Amino acid sequence: MSSIISIRDLTKTYASGFQALKGVNLEIRRGEIFALLGPNGAGKTTLIGVVCGIVNPSSGTVTADGHDIARDYRAARAKIGLVPQELSVEAFETVWDTANFSRGLFGKPSNPALVEKVLRDLSLWDKRKSPIKSLSGGMKRRVMIAKALVHEPQILFLDEPTAGVDVELRRDMWNVVRQLRAGGVTIILTTHYIEEAEEMADRIGVINHGELILVEDKATLMHKLGKKQLTLQLKQPLAEIPANLAGEALELGADGQSLVYTFDAQAEETGIAQLLRHLHEQGIDFRELRSSESSLEDIFVNLVRARA
Repeated sequence: MSSIISIRDLTKTYASGFQALKGVNLEIRRGEIFALLGPNGAGKTTLIGVVCGIVNPSSGTVTADGHDIARDYRAARAKIGLVPQELSVEAFETVWDTANFSRGLFGKPSNPALVEKVLRDLSLWDKRKSPIKSLSGGMKRRVMIAKALVHEPQILFLDEPTAGVDVELRRDMWNVVRQLRAGGVTIILTTHYIEEAEEMADRIGVINHGELILVEDKATLMHKLGKKQLTLQLKQPLAEIPANLAGEALELGADGQSLVYTFDAQAEETGIAQLLRHLHEQGIDFRELRSSESSLEDIFVNLVRARA
């Protein structure tokens, strides 16, 4: 699959000396949903700002759909829509005027039918005549998305798009994102709701201290770094794990009432049958067992801790 965004050796050092980006290399595939994860201050917003032409890089190159963001700024920027974290709308303008004006900023001819479609898709049509100041925070966020979409970008950046949005509106927004991707739009998102990335993304990138420490297909990442655990609720508590079981990947619960066995679910032999046999030999009985799998959040936290 061809790349629609190509980032090469990108760095950004601010006047204060703070290095926000350190030699970032990244290819974004055309038509994918790419989730960029990282703690606060990791460099996510700076990276987006550089690609969108808001932040000047210190070195490196970025192209958007083949257009260099520095040498061919207008063509590159026309390909990109941005929904920033901060709500930035004119309080006294109507929803319709805000969206319509945004299209004109990119030199696009008037297209009331398209603006209407965008507003309807975002459940804003009934609010089209309302001033922005009368809307809830979640509806204002939708207006920001409408502003980013009305010039028909091929690339859409969503920087924490569902911050402050209630569950129902969040669900509606992700339906819109799916529709956009189905229509060929490439989506790059940052989010603190890691379950959203787990549900929506095709690939995951993790950035920390300005360095892109990992880029993987989501399924591959879950397979390589995810773990499964078998938790056994014991009939009788244990003070410690018996010496004869020291070779097993076992942890004793804080209350002594459970044993947790960690294993690779993709391996030919998980070791569960052997573990249960050893427990029986040691006279350790359990009343129930349950399995669980590492979430993307678990993987993300472990990655960041490992690089701290």
